[in-house]
Amino acid sequence: LIKGGEQVVATGEQLSVKVSDALLGKVITPLGEDIEGEKIKHSKNAKLMPVEKVAPGVLEREPVNTPLQTGILAIDAMIPIGRGQRELIIGDRKTGKTSIAIDTILNQKDQDVICIYCAIGKKASSIAQIVELLKNRGAMDYTIVVSTTASDNAALQFIAPYSATAIAEYFLEQGKDVLVIYDDLTIHAWAYREITLLFKRPAGREAYPGDIFYLHSRLLERACKLNKEHGGGSITAFPIIQTEASDVSAYIPTNVISITDGQIYLDPNLFNAGIKPAIDVGLSVSRVGSAAQTKIMKQIAKQLRLELAQYRELAAFAQFSSELDESTQKRLERGKRLTQLLVQPVNRPYSLAEEIVLLYAGLNGYIDDLPLLKLGTWKRRILELLNNEFKQLVDLINKEKQLTDKIREKLDEISTKSLEGFVDISNDNPDS
Repeated sequence: LIKGGEQVVATGEQLSVKVSDALLGKVITPLGEDIEGEKIKHSKNAKLMPVEKVAPGVLEREPVNTPLQTGILAIDAMIPIGRGQRELIIGDRKTGKTSIAIDTILNQKDQDVICIYCAIGKKASSIAQIVELLKNRGAMDYTIVVSTTASDNAALQFIAPYSATAIAEYFLEQGKDVLVIYDDLTIHAWAYREITLLFKRPAGREAYPGDIFYLHSRLLERACKLNKEHGGGSITAFPIIQTEASDVSAYIPTNVISITDGQIYLDPNLFNAGIKPAIDVGLSVSRVGSAAQTKIMKQIAKQLRLELAQYRELAAFAQFSSELDESTQKRLERGKRLTQLLVQPVNRPYSLAEEIVLLYAGLNGYIDDLPLLKLGTWKRRILELLNNEFKQLVDLINKEKQLTDKIREKLDEISTKSLEGFVDISNDNPDS
């Protein structure tokens, strides 16, 4: 209700947001108010959380060692993410960055992880679609959406990610695991630049102020894995950054890459070639690595990255050579199938057991003779088998979490059974 020219008095209080469990399932503004204007009925244990806060120190933290399953095969197998990690999702616009984040939220059902999706300056229609999808899939029960649209002022867009982190810290104090998605920090940097230019602050590179690095470092540093003495909770951060013409070496992308513990790079060329999620395995990395991977996934997926790297090298070389020896051809054929194996429909995260079954069949030569055109049908078939006839295998994988002889036996059995009636089909007739 304040208008320009009116006299205001500072109260001296720190900007805070009121948080309680009542926020779960709500779409709110960065100030903690319901987007529809309805009054939020906070519970008795509601707390005012400061929007800006100093991150926990080294002595309060412990190493990241618990996996956060994204349900995306390529990520869980090769770029594993742990609870408490900061993993950047980077790529051009319309390459599926938000889809990866939303799939990860969908996959946290029954995983005891609270999710916070922070939309910064996005189209109101896009946010509405995301909320609708989360509601339909039952994911809003454990999700809070902090929303600012493109029409909101720069100050609201600026505080949105800090506010989302303050909400996450409320649950962190209770020893819970939280996943926060900042979509996206490029627009956040633009909003901050707009504010500082209005304040007539000296402009630096690309007209950003001198403290643009600190803007994101103080935000992402609040993501952590606390040790048992401090509650043992964690905040996992998924910042999203948009690049222009695949330029990863631009100012804001390099800043955020240097702050985070790894990045998932989405390649527009892969996306246009129909390989979705369009993850470039060569440029993507997780600096936590296999420390945050389930033992069974570590055992099965260890050669996947190597096989794909060799395939990419051979594929580049094979373009210039017409005659290839048999072993090279076999490598190329397997590489093609593994690449297709990692293609996954949007909003269909895989469970751990589904990922293990697909990887095992792919890496142990079961699909080497399968026609490429039939791979999609085979994937659907093996997953149906797993969820209907081989439920015992799902329970075994979830219980043991490592590759035992019994699990290996069952994996061989399901892989063989899934191929019945497939292998005799020749590759020449795509309609067969």
